[in-house]
Amino acid sequence: MKYVSYLVGGVAAAAAAVYLFVYLYRWEWQRALTSGILLLIVEVFLVAAVLLSRLGRLERRLAETEARAEEVQRRLQQSREAAPDRFRWLDTRHFDNRNGTYVFVPVLMAAGAALSVIALVIQKIASSTGRARAERLLAGRLASLAAPAGGIRGDVPGIEERPAVPPSRPRRTLFKAAAGGVCTALLAFLTFFLADTVQTHPTSPPDSAASTVVFHVAMRNADTGPVRDGAARDLWETCRRSTAGSREHAPLSNLGDGVYAGVIRPPLPGHDLFRLRGCLMDITANRATAVVLGEGQVPPTP
Repeated sequence: MKYVSYLVGGVAAAAAAVYLFVYLYRWEWQRALTSGILLLIVEVFLVAAVLLSRLGRLERRLAETEARAEEVQRRLQQSREAAPDRFRWLDTRHFDNRNGTYVFVPVLMAAGAALSVIALVIQKIASSTGRARAERLLAGRLASLAAPAGGIRGDVPGIEERPAVPPSRPRRTLFKAAAGGVCTALLAFLTFFLADTVQTHPTSPPDSAASTVVFHVAMRNADTGPVRDGAARDLWETCRRSTAGSREHAPLSNLGDGVYAGVIRPPLPGHDLFRLRGCLMDITANRATAVVLGEGQVPPTP
């Protein structure tokens, strides 16, 4: 289930990012803003899912550690309760004379110290006389257990010949570097391409008499003629002012059935005409939306 959520979130994030670039390229700012917000929400969801997964893993480890510690403590208590009381003779409650003097402990300590000194002397004498013979005997016994010089199969290097650090893998490193470089270059190309697309560049006016756009207006609730005409006028006036140049002569005509044709003189360059189309497809006014049916340039009169 966790990996399914990661897959769904990744696909949603990729789709939101793609549509974000598409809507920015089309000058549809409201839809681009919606896609950006959706992309941000999906990213927050993925980060929260990863953090919750890590926290759940830590909680499980802490619970297992606490359970193991409790089990060890319980075992220790059981072993302590089952162990016999071996030093009951040190407890004065078992004697009637509580003011008596007991010398067993000092005598035991002195005897232990004397025995430790005797054992140390014996160990020194034994190590100085029998170490070489013991090492030769031990080496002779272990010789039959030694591995061959070339390994069991004959082609395996010995421990001394193996490197302490495993060798690096240049192919994998080169592949990761190449993949990272390609992704960085692609992201940079998309960024610069999008920035160049949404900028306004000085262009020469087209060789035409006017620019025209035909679009359909749909109302959500009130679909009457005057209300639709007013909404279409609002949409047209708002979007035609979004172009770079001043276009004062821009009449709007009603072609019937909610279809309107707008004419702009002097004509718009191709970039401004693309911006006008994107604005009409994206904007809403008085619960009305527009769908562009076509745009183009009116050829000049001979």
